[in-house]
Amino acid sequence: MSRRRPGALGPWFEDFSTSVTRWTGSSTAFGLACGVIILWAALGPVFRFSDTWQLVINTGTTIVTFLMVFLIQRAQNKDALALQLKLNELVAAMEGASNRLIDVEDLSEAELDTLHKYYQRLVAMSKKDMKLTSSHSIEEAEHRHTAKAGSRTRRG
Repeated sequence: MSRRRPGALGPWFEDFSTSVTRWTGSSTAFGLACGVIILWAALGPVFRFSDTWQLVINTGTTIVTFLMVFLIQRAQNKDALALQLKLNELVAAMEGASNRLIDVEDLSEAELDTLHKYYQRLVAMSKKDMKLTSSHSIEEAEHRHTAKAGSRTRRG
């Protein structure tokens, strides 16, 4: 099912930016970029290393960099939002988790600093209480795995 509305530029640009971002992160794109640089360098003697020869690579890389910043930022914004929503779902679903952490990214820096200090204090207290090996043992991992497997079997 397509999410596109006729004439809507937003969804088209979203698909385009996702495709370009994926492709530019590929080995093929890196190889192509290296090839362009090697070709440019090889043409240096032909153009006698002129100012125009240098200007071609400077202009080309500047334009590509300028455009890629916006494409990559758009893809990162979408990925960050998706990750935030997944974490919000986990916080909302977990009993005992503070619902104040849902949409924590909307808090001010001062509020985030207060929460950070709170969690730092919890870590400090837990370090005093026990060793990591007593709270995260192989036996505990096996127990959790068995309990989850049993839960899935009962639901399935």
